[in-house]
Amino acid sequence: MKELVVYCAIILPDGFTILILVKLFKDGGKEAKKKDRSTSPVKCFFVRFESNAAIDDGKEYVLSGKTVQEARSVFMHVHTLPSMAKYMARFSLILSKTMKLEDDLSNLNFMVEGDIPCKDKDKKPVYKDGKLCIHSDGTGYISEDLALKCPKDVFKGSIMNGANVEIGPIGALLGESPDTMQADSYRRVPPLLIQIRFFYKGYAVKGTLLVNKKLPPRTIQVRDSMVKVEPDLNLSNICTRNSLEVVTTSNQPKRTSLSKNLIMLLSYGGVPDNFFMDLLKNALEESQGAFSNKRTALRVALNRGGLDELLAAKMILSGIPLDESYLQYRMSIMLNEDRKGLLSGKLPITDSYHLMGTVDPSGVLESDEVCIILDNGQISGKVLVYRHPGVHFGDIHILTARYVKELDEYVGHAKYAIFFPSNGPRSLADEMAGGDFDGDMFFVSKNPQLLDYFKVSEPWTENCTTPEGPSRRPSEFSDEELESELFESFLKTRFQPSYAMGMAADNWSAIMDRFLTVEDSNSSEKTLMKENLKKLIDLYYEALDASKTGKKVIVPEELRVAVFPHYMEQENSFKSTSILGKIYDHVKAYQEEVSRKEVQKLPCFNVEVSEECRSKWTVLYEQYRKDMTYVLNSSNKEKNDAAANALYDVYKKVLYGGAELVERQRPMNQISEEALAIYNICYEYAIKKDDVGKCGFAWKVAGSALLNLHVLGLGEKTLSCAPSVLKELFS
Repeated sequence: MKELVVYCAIILPDGFTILILVKLFKDGGKEAKKKDRSTSPVKCFFVRFESNAAIDDGKEYVLSGKTVQEARSVFMHVHTLPSMAKYMARFSLILSKTMKLEDDLSNLNFMVEGDIPCKDKDKKPVYKDGKLCIHSDGTGYISEDLALKCPKDVFKGSIMNGANVEIGPIGALLGESPDTMQADSYRRVPPLLIQIRFFYKGYAVKGTLLVNKKLPPRTIQVRDSMVKVEPDLNLSNICTRNSLEVVTTSNQPKRTSLSKNLIMLLSYGGVPDNFFMDLLKNALEESQGAFSNKRTALRVALNRGGLDELLAAKMILSGIPLDESYLQYRMSIMLNEDRKGLLSGKLPITDSYHLMGTVDPSGVLESDEVCIILDNGQISGKVLVYRHPGVHFGDIHILTARYVKELDEYVGHAKYAIFFPSNGPRSLADEMAGGDFDGDMFFVSKNPQLLDYFKVSEPWTENCTTPEGPSRRPSEFSDEELESELFESFLKTRFQPSYAMGMAADNWSAIMDRFLTVEDSNSSEKTLMKENLKKLIDLYYEALDASKTGKKVIVPEELRVAVFPHYMEQENSFKSTSILGKIYDHVKAYQEEVSRKEVQKLPCFNVEVSEECRSKWTVLYEQYRKDMTYVLNSSNKEKNDAAANALYDVYKKVLYGGAELVERQRPMNQISEEALAIYNICYEYAIKKDDVGKCGFAWKVAGSALLNLHVLGLGEKTLSCAPSVLKELFS
């Protein structure tokens, strides 16, 4: 495991120096972080202002001679914001995972327009708490010529199936050049919607841009709601770094699944348990196809290739039969990983999509209508629409999708989005968990059964319970005071993080689970539960925005439960009989029913080798087992995996004379014979122990040689192919 040690000295205003030793290493990913309450989402980035290194030879750096405040102004005039919470939230936009759009912005036609107001039945603007309610929150326009410069299929700053990620303007400052995929196939039709971070002459803009064929060339038109930082007109001595950054584009929807929250809300709305159980059974039956269908098996092996460095995929592509003992063992492990999603309610569903949302530029749609553009153009009919992570009973809407001819004049042949109306007293996105159009994705389903069963509830209305704390404007601090305030905020966030959002969500789940199983709808218990759910919903939505508002959200004791449904896998639990409990139990039982695979050798590898060769690897295999027992002495899975891989490398070197078969330093005939010896020794030991996992040494050490032998035995040659291409073909 690679480890980087960084020493960082921080000098405080009172003269004290803090020396921080930072160790950076590959962690266990999201699952490990969820279990470790001491972890924090806070990241440290080190930015160079000056350099005395000989390699730089005194060259002036872009931040040379600037104060920290002046350096921040290179990106945006963040000091103009009204609070410290917004200061930190908005400046972090430069760290978004983005792809820089390579274009000279010096002759850009940049416009800031007003938002589309919500209007009541008398056509008067609607206000809430003195603030104008709007339909166009977070979305603007981009001219077609500029949109064509943007690659399609961008997700979180990289082109799906192969592009590199650039950390926005930080990457640009460091001189990195993004892979923008100039291929013509990515240029013919522009992305319909582009989620962006835009830094321009002190502005910081966040939101989505809809391609608009009506705009003049080289035009970007943003709404007031998209402008997160405005320029300081008095600041003229700082040269800003203008940069248009692409986060995500509106992409072709992949296979869509339900979620835990959505299942609970659908269940509350009248969708019966057997509907979800049928979806689950279909998913489990389909997953079993990986043991008999090569296409299904390869898709699973590619998607879960990180578990075994694509070994299972290589075996399948080399013609190893799907009933081979070790291959079936690896497929079982991968399928169990896939089924973990099923445990938490991620049930695949047909006729459903995740689409990026925006507002109808034509103004044609009525308040209960949407326009949806998919592969074959616009669709019509009733649709169910939901925005994650909605937890309110009314966060699911039933709307009418209709054809809007006028849209063609704006977007042409661009695809994949849902357009919401610009008419009515309230934005439909806001009705769904307080959503907007700055990149929010919406679950859209035209599944006929779902539409037939579900009955809508009144939409959520905001009910603030947490007051905003007092906060000085950043401009009111001196430079030294501002740095001290920011550092103090960093320490609080890192070492005293708020768990209000997770706590509200967990308690909502626990109470909602019980709420769904109480049969007497008029009982006082159910009435109390519904009131507590509403309070938790308000707290949860406040906690979602707490980093921007600066609110200190607290979940009171009376809203906290003592026990949780067993499927949440917490220490204090009860046996849930809700639909989520049934799904969890069914998947668990299904996994336990999978029979153990008998270990058998492939006939093509079950051959005699010389006694000398067999004796050599019998001794080495015994030594390996001793070594592996020694290295697997840590409770940390990542450390154990790294140690095991290092041990495999030792024995690869013995077999190949190099790190891999392609780097071999030994004759191929010797390598082939010894690979067969390893295979037979391992499999015989696995048969003796009745443990197919013991076959792993053969494939992890001699796998390349064994696959080469198998392909030669078929009378064929191997074909090189990038894993990303295979994933694209079989996704």
